[in-house]
Amino acid sequence: MAEVHIIGQIVGASGFPNNSLFCKWGVHAGGAWRLLSGLKNGQTQVDIPQTGDMAYWSHPIDLHYATKGLQGWPKLHLQVWHQDSFGRCQLYGYGYCHIPSSPGHHRISCVTWRPLGSWQEQLAQIFVGGGPQLRSPDLIHSGADRYRLHTEAMGTVELELGVILRHFDSYGVES
Repeated sequence: MAEVHIIGQIVGASGFPNNSLFCKWGVHAGGAWRLLSGLKNGQTQVDIPQTGDMAYWSHPIDLHYATKGLQGWPKLHLQVWHQDSFGRCQLYGYGYCHIPSSPGHHRISCVTWRPLGSWQEQLAQIFVGGGPQLRSPDLIHSGADRYRLHTEAMGTVELELGVILRHFDSYGVES
């Protein structure tokens, strides 16, 4: 079977309205893909930057997949959350990006977005906090009904990923 090693880190995030951010992440792959080692989801620590607006997490990612086909190449989906001084957590953005299919070191900027909701929900969000969230997080990477959502752009999550391909030449894929 062909193998893919994904080794890297979620560096951090910037461009969000407030600091004190953390990130929940996961990797989604098609049915022909099997995770041999590593965790396919996780969560970073909360970072409260002292200077600037970049929250640094340096959260490691180390995955090893085996596959019989290219369909369903792995995607990384992200949820960026804000934690206030009372410990309450508020969703700040969803995002996803494809894991690069070429071997080597890659720097990826993953843009994020969040649902807007009605004007009543937006007003409540200003005074009470919280805000609309997706019922099904699969919408982040599937795209089936995502075009119908009303969203606003949020910040950017920076990733550094190293991709190693093995035995793809046996299946007629040049790397």
